[in-house]
Amino acid sequence: MAGNGTDGRPEVVDMAAWQAARDELLVREKAHTREGDAIAAARRRLPMVEFDGTAEVVGPNGPVPFLDLFQGRDELIVYKHMWHDGAPPQGQCEGCTFTAWSLKDAVYLNARGVSFAIVTTGEWPEVADYVDFMGYTQPWYSVRGTAEPIGGSMGCVTSYLRDGDRVYLTYSTTGRGSEVTNPMFALLDMTPYGRREAWQDVPEGWPEGKAPCWYWRADAEGNPTWGETSRPVPQWTRPGATPVETSGRRGHH
Repeated sequence: MAGNGTDGRPEVVDMAAWQAARDELLVREKAHTREGDAIAAARRRLPMVEFDGTAEVVGPNGPVPFLDLFQGRDELIVYKHMWHDGAPPQGQCEGCTFTAWSLKDAVYLNARGVSFAIVTTGEWPEVADYVDFMGYTQPWYSVRGTAEPIGGSMGCVTSYLRDGDRVYLTYSTTGRGSEVTNPMFALLDMTPYGRREAWQDVPEGWPEGKAPCWYWRADAEGNPTWGETSRPVPQWTRPGATPVETSGRRGHH
């Protein structure tokens, strides 16, 4: 069925009309790109905060100084993964799962002299079991009881700089600022219906938006749901990811 712009589908036009509309939007997109470049330049000019890089975190080889996360490189990006104590895999944070699943390989960061790691506040034995279940190969560490800027609030993307044995916090962002870690968001924003979330500005007659993040969890049949039978979507690809009857959460992360 052809779309007319009011029936939940984009209006159908000829190629010349489409190209004219596309060119008009491209002007705004280029301005957006240039503004993003300017913001990145300002980000590079932020001051930084020195902290104790010998503070210990816990990884597969036991306690190690935070300096080890740099793996000999001068720059480090860390994703801070939220954690639900005592919860099985299906009860762990769906948003952080969405992010970590998209950051399984940091080879291009490494090629530019940047290391990458994931930290979380979970006790290491629980974290290790979860990492094994998910099949993650990124470096993971527990920062249980460690103060900011190593520990502290989770759900953040944080950048650090090393100068010999001196370590500095340079940048941190959370909320929608962390969307840069997941290309799915940008790709969905290129589709006619976008993320299908209620906050989006869409033409009248478009499919009704749902609650934010509604597609991050699904049941065994693949139906998006936040019920007790659901898991974060990537988990259904894992060996041994059987149907569940509860998230196993005890409370807030």
